[in-house]
Amino acid sequence: MKFAELLKAAIEHSDIPLRFEPGAEEAVANPVMELLKAWLQAHQPTEPRSDFDHGRQALIAELIDELDGARDVPSD
Repeated sequence: MKFAELLKAAIEHSDIPLRFEPGAEEAVANPVMELLKAWLQAHQPTEPRSDFDHGRQALIAELIDELDGARDVPSD
């Protein structure tokens, strides 16, 4: 499942009154996803020097791919 689908499902099941308006889920989800992406990018090491930095860089890249819909969120 894609992260955007998970977020939209959470919004649909919430008590947000806007959920009944067409496109409301996307209108709420998109800014949240952009915020999460910016937050992840802020933690991206600019010049990875250690194995830890390289691992962190790889994890952040995977999480951003999930946000962008390029890969599914792991189900396990």
